[in-house]
Amino acid sequence: MLGAAGFLAPELSVRSEAAKYRAAFRDALSSFLDLVVISLAAGSGVDQALDEAAKVGSGPAYTELRYALAEARLARVPPWDILAILGRRIAVPELVQLAATVGLAGTEGAKVRASLRSRAVSMRERRLTDAEGEANAATERMAMPIVALFAGFLIFLGYPALAAVLGGL
Repeated sequence: MLGAAGFLAPELSVRSEAAKYRAAFRDALSSFLDLVVISLAAGSGVDQALDEAAKVGSGPAYTELRYALAEARLARVPPWDILAILGRRIAVPELVQLAATVGLAGTEGAKVRASLRSRAVSMRERRLTDAEGEANAATERMAMPIVALFAGFLIFLGYPALAAVLGGL
C-alpha cells in the first residue's frame, strides 16, 4: 500500500506541475503571437519576427522559445520545424499549429498576420473561459464548508440558549 502511494504521489505531482507549465506556456504563447503580429506589421520577415518576439518577452516560456529559435539557427533548419518539435515535446498543440501557420508563410509566402492575430485572440478568450470555469468550480467547492461553518456557529450560539431555557423549566 505504501509502495503504491510512494509511486503515485510523485507521479501526480509531476503531472500537476506539467499541466501548470502548459497553461503558463499557452498564456505566454498568446502574447508571443501578438508580438509576432506586431513585428510582421512593421515589415519584418517571418524569421526576424519570431526572433524579435522571443527576445522581448520574459519567463520560462519565452526562454524555451528563444532556445528553440537559437537551435534552429545553429542547425540551419527552419524555425517552424523546431517550434513544431517543441510543441509536440511539451504537448502544446497551439504551438504546433503556430509552427504550421508560420511555416506556410515561410515556404509559400502566405499572408499570415490576420490569421495569427485571430489565433491570439481565440487563445486569450479560451483562457478566459477556462479561468471563469475554474472560478465557478471553486465557488461550488466552497459551498459545503460554508454551510458546515454556519451550522457549527448556530450550534455554538444556540446550545447555551437552549440549555438555559430548558434548565429554567
